[in-house]
Amino acid sequence: MSSSSSPSSAGSTDFASLPLNAAVLANLKQLGYLSMTPIQAASLPVALLGKDLIAQAKTGSGKTAAFAIPLLANLNVRRFAVQAMVLCPTRELADQVATEIRRLARAEENIKVVVLCGGVPLRNQTASLENGAHIVVGTPGRIMDHLARENLTLEALNTLVLDEADRMLDMGFFEDIVTVAKQCPKERQTLLFSATYPEGIAKLSQQFMKTPQTITVQAQHEKTKIQQRWYQVPDSDHDEARLGAVAQVLRHFRPASTLAFCNTKSQCRALVAYLKEQGFSALALFGELEQRERDQVLVQFSNRSCSVLVATDVAARGLDIAQLAMVINVDVTPDAEVHIHRIGRTGRADEEGWAISLASMDEMGYVGKIEVLQKAESDWHKLTELTPASNEPLLPPMVTLQIVGGRKEKIRAGDVLGALTGEAGFTREQVGKINVNEFSTYVAVDRHIAAEALHKLSTGRVKGKSVKVRLLED
Repeated sequence: MSSSSSPSSAGSTDFASLPLNAAVLANLKQLGYLSMTPIQAASLPVALLGKDLIAQAKTGSGKTAAFAIPLLANLNVRRFAVQAMVLCPTRELADQVATEIRRLARAEENIKVVVLCGGVPLRNQTASLENGAHIVVGTPGRIMDHLARENLTLEALNTLVLDEADRMLDMGFFEDIVTVAKQCPKERQTLLFSATYPEGIAKLSQQFMKTPQTITVQAQHEKTKIQQRWYQVPDSDHDEARLGAVAQVLRHFRPASTLAFCNTKSQCRALVAYLKEQGFSALALFGELEQRERDQVLVQFSNRSCSVLVATDVAARGLDIAQLAMVINVDVTPDAEVHIHRIGRTGRADEEGWAISLASMDEMGYVGKIEVLQKAESDWHKLTELTPASNEPLLPPMVTLQIVGGRKEKIRAGDVLGALTGEAGFTREQVGKINVNEFSTYVAVDRHIAAEALHKLSTGRVKGKSVKVRLLED
């Protein structure tokens, strides 16, 4: 296995230095891809040569584009057959990856991406596959289902991508991945992306990769971008004090959006209940949520309709939230690398972010491990320094409206925006993010116009039809 350069030796960070056509480069620029991130600069030149690749990079490092650009470069658009497949650990990640591939594919006409994950009826996915697809993105279990039923054929496949391979191994997908890979043509390119490098990755690569090149981008963060602070709380059995400390942090800093990590589901539930009692807008994300509930939670947090998302590490893996103002470690994680990944969700691109950690005396051993990994001592502050910055409640700027009807009804984001800014008379600035799912559409609107927007959409028309609309409450 050959090993590659760190990003510094990867040469230019300009996308124009890559062998990409003018339409692709123009689309990248339009999408805001102005220069390559370290993982893109290190991996794209290798991947575009058709070589197998093992790339170690954290979520949010730009890894989706690092595999989507080569995957799209390999496509023959006129051939209606599955030519690329991306395996992901969760449906959320698969949806995010598919959305990003669709955006990157806009330079080409009619590239069809189909998502194959559990939680959605098989027959709908079968119908999508029958209509022809160039790229499938999905979870190993559901892809195996479609292969077993012969809904999915892979003889035209030229690119296989394993995204968040370490997370798939954690979830027990090793055998499933091997089964799927064995049904892919031998003459293909395999790109494996992973935040960490457990033993199973080497085992996977030995089974079905051809002399892969290995690229590692360090999981450290620029010191200036993420401001870390630690606050000591009473020992773990004083849960009320820890929950109170989270509310103190939020009232003092008043972050626009916060991702709070707890080590257990019960702690997540307790914190959300406590924050709601205290007047905060908070939602929980953990493994047992139904897919529909999970989708709604993520939509509300990413479109600024919810101020605080409380999650376990497992549930938050694969989430990529833009412009996250703060991460709070409500519990210290026993795994120092997980701490690095947690706090790395804030302070991205050119943004600055806060990483606040609460720790009791009995967690100091974990804190020590984090200090060793970060090669820096923790910056400790007293909880008494935290004073409310305002008496106003910390409310999110937006509210989410759910429209019954989505892609199946051929609704597009532009139709919803047109309905709100046309007949309804609202401005573009009063409308936030619009998410169109299979059967539902979610639109964020300015909190101050929520009731009026609900009324006007309910009594008006979207794409010439009347629609059912409801307000999503957190």
